[in-house]
Amino acid sequence: MTELLISNTSRPVGRRQINHEQMPARFPKGTLARIDGVLKPKEKRSDLIRDAVERELERREAETSKD
Repeated sequence: MTELLISNTSRPVGRRQINHEQMPARFPKGTLARIDGVLKPKEKRSDLIRDAVERELERREAETSKD
């Protein structure tokens, strides 16, 4: 049987992975409704949470480096 060449690139199939680590989180009752209430059109809840965590980490790291 002959081999069928679809593409000559070795590029992986699918989307680029952006979330390398996962952690389930529990929030107090009503928190997710509050998050949903401030989302911009077409913004995902997970994007807002990821951005908020990143900003807080940067703030704390800057605070730690000042000490």
